[in-house]
Amino acid sequence: MRGRRRTPSVTITWQPESAHARTRLETDAAALGLRRVEIPTTIGTVVARVGVAASPVATVLLHGAAGSWTSWTPLLRAAARCDDPVRNVVALDLPGWGESPFPSDGIDIGRFSEAIREVVMALGYERWDVVGHSLGGALALDLAARFPERTDSVFLVSPSGPAVFDAVRRPLRGGLGLPAFAGMLLAMRILRGLGDASAPLLRTLDRGGLLRPLSAPLFALSRRIDPSVVHALADEIRPRAFVAASRAAAAYDESSWRGIRCSVRSVRGARDVFVGTDDGAGLAALIEDFDEVVLPDAGHFAAVEHPAEVLRLMRRATN
Repeated sequence: MRGRRRTPSVTITWQPESAHARTRLETDAAALGLRRVEIPTTIGTVVARVGVAASPVATVLLHGAAGSWTSWTPLLRAAARCDDPVRNVVALDLPGWGESPFPSDGIDIGRFSEAIREVVMALGYERWDVVGHSLGGALALDLAARFPERTDSVFLVSPSGPAVFDAVRRPLRGGLGLPAFAGMLLAMRILRGLGDASAPLLRTLDRGGLLRPLSAPLFALSRRIDPSVVHALADEIRPRAFVAASRAAAAYDESSWRGIRCSVRSVRGARDVFVGTDDGAGLAALIEDFDEVVLPDAGHFAAVEHPAEVLRLMRRATN
């Protein structure tokens, strides 16, 4: 539904979770009441973890360019602890990440959105609430713009937005505005150049304890992060897909987001090095009904660092 454009950014104060294990990633779908499915689409097979379809509206979870479906498991566990699990879950491994093969025609945001639609329809749903992190946030917005009649709401966690698009289109000037992302993109290009040697190198860095300090800028307080999160980065980073996604972002026309008709709610960490401080205002200029919340003690992975708080905000956005 349409609504009045609102103030793009507000900071809230809250008590951080103290339990180290709450950031742990889960790899066993059955432990979360989910099952693994493979869905054929026009760009290849997509692997997803899905719950029981209890209504016509799916909750579609789209991860970022340095993760897989497991990125959402701290949030799903937080919901289970409240005895109010997330319903109708469709948690994808995006094509080129996790267990979904790299698409033969490469990465294109529009084709990805069509594949997501095909997955959700194949599972019997008619509409969706879509939740996206980082690259998954940009995909969530494209999905809402491309299929407004099927999108009930959008909830974003540190979405890739104006600053990232500027950094990939104008590497020198844009990279100065978002140096951590520019550095990550350079590292991904180097790893892509290593081909099959990149995966063993990342695992070696992880085993040697070097990946944690290298990944520390992604989090507000990396010492709070469970080792499983760092291990997942070693296993789930896909340099080829990351670089291809950056090219797709450079070619993408985000003005299409003006066609979004549902509410869009977003959360980012105040210490997020992959989101520009003016991104909220930029998104508010494109999207009629947009609000952003800034968590003061979070980085780029707020749903991992503080899953209960992000869950609360997500519930408010999708109910």
